[in-house]
Amino acid sequence: MTPTRKRARRNLSKAIAVCFTAVVLIAAPDSSRAGDIRTFAVDASWPKPLPNNWILGQVGGITVDAQGHIWVIHRPRSLTDDEKGATLNPPRSKCCVPAPPVLEFDAEGNLLRSWGGPGDGYEWVGREHGIEVDEKGFVWVGGNADNDNAILKFTLDGKFVMQIGKIAPSKGSNDTTQLGKPAETAIDKDANEIFVADGYGNRRIIVFDTTTGAYKRHWGAYGKPPSDEKQPLYDPNGPAPQQFANPVHCVKLANDGLLYVCDRINNRIQVFRKDGTFVKEWFYEKNTRGNGAVWDIAIWPDPKQTYLLSADGENNEIRVLKRDDGTVVGSFGRSGRNAGQFHWVHAMAVDAKGNVYTAEVDTGKRIQKFKLTSNALR
Repeated sequence: MTPTRKRARRNLSKAIAVCFTAVVLIAAPDSSRAGDIRTFAVDASWPKPLPNNWILGQVGGITVDAQGHIWVIHRPRSLTDDEKGATLNPPRSKCCVPAPPVLEFDAEGNLLRSWGGPGDGYEWVGREHGIEVDEKGFVWVGGNADNDNAILKFTLDGKFVMQIGKIAPSKGSNDTTQLGKPAETAIDKDANEIFVADGYGNRRIIVFDTTTGAYKRHWGAYGKPPSDEKQPLYDPNGPAPQQFANPVHCVKLANDGLLYVCDRINNRIQVFRKDGTFVKEWFYEKNTRGNGAVWDIAIWPDPKQTYLLSADGENNEIRVLKRDDGTVVGSFGRSGRNAGQFHWVHAMAVDAKGNVYTAEVDTGKRIQKFKLTSNALR
C-alpha cells in the first residue's frame, strides 16, 4: 500500500471514530468495576414527530413523572415567522404551527397529552420556564418574563387548581406573597411542601404548602437572608459571592433530605437541609463567564442516589458528579447542532431506568433522549 493510501485510511478511521463518539457518549468511570461505567447513546428518533403540523419553541423545562412519562414546557412565542409560517395570514409556508405549551410523552416518544396557555381563573405566564409533576398527579409550571412572579398548579389534564403569586411587579427577595420570575420547583411529598428556585428576579429559595399555597420560609445563599442590593460582577479569582446571582436556576431534593440549588452565574451548587441550613458548596468551571456553568441538576435513580448529573448550558456539556462530595467523575456533550450535541442545554431529567432527557433554549429549541446502555444501575 502506498504512503498516500495509508494516510487516507488513517484519516478515514479517525473520521469514523469522531462520528461514533458524537453518537455514543461515555461518562468516565470512577472505579474499575464495569457496572459503574455510565454509557449513553443518543436516540435520534426520539421523540416521534408531533401531530397537527406542530413545532416546539425554546424548551423552558423538562421533568419525568412517577410513571416514567416525560413532561415538557416550551415557549410557543419564541418561534420566528419562518418557523410558524403556516399560522401567518396569508400563510408564509406549509409548516408549522406552535404546539401547546405543555406536552407529555412516553419513553418511546409518543405524545400522550398537550395543553396550556391562557384560561379562566388564572394568569398564564409571559415566558414559560420550569415544570414539575408531583406524585399526587399535579403539574406545576412557572415563567420568567418581566412580571412572571407566580407559579401555577394544574391537574394532569390541564385543569387549573391554584396560583401562588401574581403576574405583576415583584416585591423583592424578602416578600412572602410574590415570587420573582421563578425558574424551577421541587416537591417534598412527605412534608407537603414545594421549594421554588426564585429565580431570575429574586435571589432565594422559598417554600410553600402544596395544598393551601401558604408561605413557609425562605433563604438566600449560605442560608442567610437574601439581599437585592447590586452585586459585583462574577470574578473567578475573587472571594465566593455571599449572595445568589440571578438566576437561581434550579432546585432538586434528594431522598435523604438534602436540597441542591443551581447558582448559575456563580458557577456553583449549594447544598442545604430542608430547613435552609447550609451544608456545603461546589464550584465548577470557575473561569466560565457569560451565562454560567450550572444550569440544572438531575439525581441518579439508584437506591442511594449516588450521582448527580449537572447540565452546563454555557459549555454545553453534562457533568456526572459524586453526590457525597461533588467530584466530577465524567461528562458528555459539546456545543453543536448534531444529535447528541447541545446549544444552550437548559434543563434535564432522568428516568428510573437511567435514561437522560435534555431541553434546549435560544435557537436550540429541541428535546433529546440519551439511552443508558450500560449496567450502571445494578
